Amino acid sequence: MSSPSKRRDMDVMKLMMSDYNVEPINDGINEFNVEFHGPKESLYEGGVWKIHVELPDTYPYKSPSIGFLNKIFHPNVDEMSGSICLDVINQSWSPMFDLLNVFEVFLPQLLLYPNPSDPLNGDAASLMMKDKQQYEEKVKEYCERYAKKENITITLSEESNEDISDEDVSDGERTSSDDNVAGDADP
Repeated sequence: MSSPSKRRDMDVMKLMMSDYNVEPINDGINEFNVEFHGPKESLYEGGVWKIHVELPDTYPYKSPSIGFLNKIFHPNVDEMSGSICLDVINQSWSPMFDLLNVFEVFLPQLLLYPNPSDPLNGDAASLMMKDKQQYEEKVKEYCERYAKKENITITLSEESNEDISDEDVSDGERTSSDDNVAGDADP
């Protein structure tokens, strides 16, 4: 490669031509969202997340900034910001890696092998170490609530505005199941 910009363009193009749905932001190549599916045979299987990617001007010599836009319950992902704690991206990045590595290797490995001893989400880490069954149930609950294909358009910032008015409910009537969507009410 003769320049970082050519390498960046090539890596983004490879990602776009793969099986990943890539949505450029502001018609640029430095910032985009990628649809990411939870790895098979993991607690996250069936979940769909929108991952925000920002490429620094010095990419591939400097790592991309990667974050989950919809919520995920994981010891190494900050629940509020979606930022991830992954050594290969944060500390040991190499220009030998590319964006396909991030989505085909690094993120699946993160979800398959959480590290509760280096947490960004202390609650998830603590629950994973103290009560594995309850941790697994909470992961599945988050997948069900936040990681479905139809709701990946809801980002973390929009989530705080999720209040549903009576007009937003299809027939103008609210059923008991509507009240339980957030899981706060007893059935």
